[in-house]
Amino acid sequence: MTKNSYGFGGRGFTIAGMNRLLLIALVLGVSVISLGQPAAAPKDFGPIAVDATSRGEAMSPLIYSQFIEHLGRCIYGGIWAEMLEDRKFYYPITLEYKPYTKLVDTAFPVVGASPWEIVAPAAGDAVAMSADKPFVGKHTPLLKAGAGIRQNDLGVLKDKKYTGYVWLKAPAGAGSATIVLAWGAAVGDRQSVEIKEIGGEYKKYAFEFTAGAATDKAQLSIAAGSSPLLIGTISLMPADHVDGMRADTLALLKELKAPIYRWPGGNFVSGYDWRDGIGDRDRRPPRTNPAWTGVEHNDFGMHEFIRFCKHLDTEPWITVNTGFGDAYSAAAELEYANGPADSYYGAKRAANGSAQAFAVKYWGIGNEMWGAWQLGYMKREHYEIKQNWVVDKMREVDPKIIPIASGSAGPWSLGLLKNCSDHMALIAEHFYTKEKPDILAHIRQMNDNIKKKAEFHRQARKDLPNLAGKDIKIAMTEWNYWYGPTPYGELGTRYYLKDALGIAAGLNEYARQSDIIAAAFYAQTVNVIGCIKTTKTAAAFDSTGLVLKLYRKEFGTIPVKTTASDQLDVQAMLSADGRTLTIAIVNPWRQALDLPLELKGAKPSADNWKSWQITGEGLQSTNAPGEAPKVRLEELPVKAAASLHVSGESITLVRIPVE
Repeated sequence: MTKNSYGFGGRGFTIAGMNRLLLIALVLGVSVISLGQPAAAPKDFGPIAVDATSRGEAMSPLIYSQFIEHLGRCIYGGIWAEMLEDRKFYYPITLEYKPYTKLVDTAFPVVGASPWEIVAPAAGDAVAMSADKPFVGKHTPLLKAGAGIRQNDLGVLKDKKYTGYVWLKAPAGAGSATIVLAWGAAVGDRQSVEIKEIGGEYKKYAFEFTAGAATDKAQLSIAAGSSPLLIGTISLMPADHVDGMRADTLALLKELKAPIYRWPGGNFVSGYDWRDGIGDRDRRPPRTNPAWTGVEHNDFGMHEFIRFCKHLDTEPWITVNTGFGDAYSAAAELEYANGPADSYYGAKRAANGSAQAFAVKYWGIGNEMWGAWQLGYMKREHYEIKQNWVVDKMREVDPKIIPIASGSAGPWSLGLLKNCSDHMALIAEHFYTKEKPDILAHIRQMNDNIKKKAEFHRQARKDLPNLAGKDIKIAMTEWNYWYGPTPYGELGTRYYLKDALGIAAGLNEYARQSDIIAAAFYAQTVNVIGCIKTTKTAAAFDSTGLVLKLYRKEFGTIPVKTTASDQLDVQAMLSADGRTLTIAIVNPWRQALDLPLELKGAKPSADNWKSWQITGEGLQSTNAPGEAPKVRLEELPVKAAASLHVSGESITLVRIPVE
């Protein structure tokens, strides 16, 4: 077979063969995607040849970074622990209870009207939306005496504790309320909390429940007593939440060990006002999500993001709004984050509970500003002026920031590199791929996209004289597969073993392009095209999450020349001290392989070899929260040998101590 050092050589179906298979599939009613494998596997894959004397530039650990956006169930419903939809009553509560407008027939529909249902009495005046000095937003629900509202479809677990609070006010000066958590229809399937002596000013009242059964159909209701009642905001979370974050999701995020998290967008940022996300969380205004669907609660703002990063021991990356935003707003946001406590915005940060500056180093300058879909989109030559203006104003506040420009390989990136090179440290690139029926093609598109971006920027360095002496590398701030149904909410696609193979090949390719790609951000982390998936009560690594976790911990640092069959994707890496060699092998074929190892420039030890494998129950196998995993990561026993054994349809990392 043809051999090279860049993974797949593109062999697979011929066009004629593909057409025949498509015809057969149509006749038989078979999904082409389920075919997966090329018609025939090679009989001889040949050896893996590693030359440890031929070394590339060290691969940056920032390749394992992550991206979270205010979209779908990435933050709300994924990272953030709040169980209630529209807890600040953005939508008016009416007798017409039709809360869902998109993904209605899924487990995670999108709210487009009030999720609060009037339960007693079912009359038009039972609940009014008062605009007279609302607690937050444009209006506050006013319950008449004896009236009640409830929210349905909450997920609870048996014997698990849930805590919450509600802001209440009795306009008449005295009132009471009853809050009930119900997990079934029987009289005993509920707990209630009585709140008495509610006064004429808003006050925060705490409550807690312990669920008596597991269900995704629990209900939380609140009813007024013998006097009318104003409800400011209400919250319900699992008692084990961590600073408002889901404990189960946070535990998995810690296993990823991502070095940087990019936030808050994504398309979302081009319509986001960062000021909405600071101050008293209950008084932050609810908004319509400017780029996607549903309500932006503003519960997860800058302070919450910084605490999120501290819990994960990771660096924060904040992207500023260069869509509808301007340079002065970006500079103010930077001063709020990094300014001393006696600066104008630093004082506001201190007043909001953080006297110590956040010391954010990485600042994204806009998101996909090259796209006509982007809020605030403009011509390239105009945006180049804005890029420089924004960075100039930000550097007046903090000259040490690391600004990352929003690029797109082609005329847009060339224009930024030519006219804004003094106003960026890195340049962002994005790519997503879809599904291909041939497994080799499905995987290889990851390699191809990464190489294409790298080669474009290498050529730009040759073509643009102003880049001489500069080292503006790529930050691949979004990369992933993106296709298929969305069972985990808006853009909540699932990932299969075949996608894990592609992500592994992508990481191998990042190692090969280490001279020019400084960072990569898997997009997105949770639910939304995410490597972690959550239900209302459980969280689990999807297949791609297992790859990111394994490579982050075991892959190595220094790429070395690796030659192998073009029907596999193989890359060897040395540790920073040169004493350990790790070989990563992506095998898309069904059969297990024994691959002879030819090693030059390093002597392997006879002891302490280790091996890890990711495999599953076929290329279409996937993981789901709360279920036994069908795609598994496991450490396997391995002994020193002249060949490396890999299972069929697998990702294997073998770590070898060397002299």
